[in-house]
Amino acid sequence: MTDGTASRLIAARVLDAVLHRGRSLKGEFSKALPTLEDPRDRALVEAICFAALRERTRYAAALDAWLAKPLGGRDQPVRALLYVGFAQIDALGLPAHAAVDATVEAARALGRAHQAGMVNALLRRALREGLPKADPSSNWPDWLLAEVRADWPAQADGILDASAAAAPLWLRANRQATTRDAYRERLREAGIKAETDATLPDALRLADSMAVADLPGFADGDVSVQDGSAQAVADALAPPPGARVLDACAAPGGKAAHLLERDPSLRLIALDVDARRLRRTEETLRRVGAGGHVVLKAADAADLGKWWDGTPLDAVLIDAPCSATGIVRRQPDILLHRKPADIDALVETQAWLLDALWPVLAPGGVLVYATCSILRRENAAQVEAFLARTPDAVVEPLSDAFGHADGPGRQRLPGEGGMDGFFYARVRKRG
Repeated sequence: MTDGTASRLIAARVLDAVLHRGRSLKGEFSKALPTLEDPRDRALVEAICFAALRERTRYAAALDAWLAKPLGGRDQPVRALLYVGFAQIDALGLPAHAAVDATVEAARALGRAHQAGMVNALLRRALREGLPKADPSSNWPDWLLAEVRADWPAQADGILDASAAAAPLWLRANRQATTRDAYRERLREAGIKAETDATLPDALRLADSMAVADLPGFADGDVSVQDGSAQAVADALAPPPGARVLDACAAPGGKAAHLLERDPSLRLIALDVDARRLRRTEETLRRVGAGGHVVLKAADAADLGKWWDGTPLDAVLIDAPCSATGIVRRQPDILLHRKPADIDALVETQAWLLDALWPVLAPGGVLVYATCSILRRENAAQVEAFLARTPDAVVEPLSDAFGHADGPGRQRLPGEGGMDGFFYARVRKRG
């Protein structure tokens, strides 16, 4: 099997698992990508899968129009492979011979030699005629689309367009090793163009995506990948020097690392309920050289007896589990897997975390509640309800650098400033 065939085969298997068996794209990548030695092949598989999931309704429409008989349940791997071929031709614009030949060969490698001719014919028709157009809303389940339109009637079309686009690569310069401007110059010397944002002192946005391993100093911890909206969380929290801080849902560790890069004297407790994900946090902190007073514990943050020593904390960050509707462009499989009951359960968990963690905050301390959601019941309405039942909680308004004013917090919508959708609310405990 050639390298080109292997990458198409792996992409088809990932898509088949995500589209037809309810698997997580991120989880499938974690298993599949390490089997490819060349980082360029890994990047190609990622690009193909992202494009195919973003354009899945268009590709499904092409198959419906072009096939006299629909593909059956046993043909799901072939459907996924056809999406792989369409993505190369349509979204990625790869050379026709490479896209078609390698994908047809992958059909044989799938054990579908008898369907290789069909795959070849359909891909060549896509080359001749192009793929049908589709409204960006067609990827969204009706119930979720209705909620987005109800919450953001004037902005909904922009949200859908931004969520269907590829996300840029945002970087965070490690203040303990460099500065944003110095790292930007380092990138320029390497022939890599980057832009800055006046509201984000550590952030750089690359004009073109690239493998993180190729970033100067990445292995040494000089720079990390983190969207601009996620970087703004550190600005929203802004703990005083040497503060005792809780990162309640820390994995995979980007926000904890950012806080420690800014102030190594912080006494940080980083929790996550998933021990495996917490190990990723530990690896992240080690790579960026974040030492000092850091305690990592695998524990449910709401179960205070498992981690809290009774000493009040100066700052609490709740980067709450949420619908992730603000990062569909990075996790397009969200639209396949989310169910209405999921949101109800998440809203309950968010409220539980707010109530459970408020007692650990010292009088005068600050809690920041953040999500990568755009749904008001997870965001503004969630914080409003918390304030209504918590007499000693007072909102501290955030500036418009954090997005649209929305009740007690700020909401950035997907694509605004080139960033992900994110909500932030800053609440102080009365002294």
